[in-house]
Amino acid sequence: MPRVIVISGPSGVGKGTLIRQVLRMVPDLALSVSATTRAKREGEVEGRDYFFLEPSDFQRLAAQGEFLEWAEYAGNLYGTPRTKVEEELAAGRDVILEIELEGARAVAERCPDALLIFIMPPSLEELHRRLKGRKTESEVSLKRRLSRAREEIAEIKQGTWQAPRQFDYVILNDTVERASRELADIIRRTREHHEQTHS
Repeated sequence: MPRVIVISGPSGVGKGTLIRQVLRMVPDLALSVSATTRAKREGEVEGRDYFFLEPSDFQRLAAQGEFLEWAEYAGNLYGTPRTKVEEELAAGRDVILEIELEGARAVAERCPDALLIFIMPPSLEELHRRLKGRKTESEVSLKRRLSRAREEIAEIKQGTWQAPRQFDYVILNDTVERASRELADIIRRTREHHEQTHS
């Protein structure tokens, strides 16, 4: 029985990179493309990286219940289109949601059997280096994202994340190769267990 797999973690931790690796390593996985009101970055493609929306369009869709979850992050709105997720699940594929902590909380409430995985940076210094290396953030945005990351990491480490349950797994993204192998192994192992308990 297919299910939702939440991959969460602070901005710049490398969620997207790990997910791209895992999509090549594990069959029957689909990545949900999020909608956002933030500006498109260089190299990003509409419909592949995000669905880029005007704030008024995003809010209209949210009011109509078109998002599985949505949240504000670093001054922009992000949401998971419900229909696309439902189509992939119906086709027999597990669906990965690459979402921030607020969105993960909403999914944990709405999808009790979702697999919740948090990606942890080796350190805040390394996270700062990765965000700066993107060259997509203003100094104000960079500070805001790092401050938010510090809070999120503390919540996960201290178990104070306000959600129906804590994350099932926390993966340290020290190297892409090791972390993506661990992520792929977790998905394979839990998929087998999930299928046995739901057959």
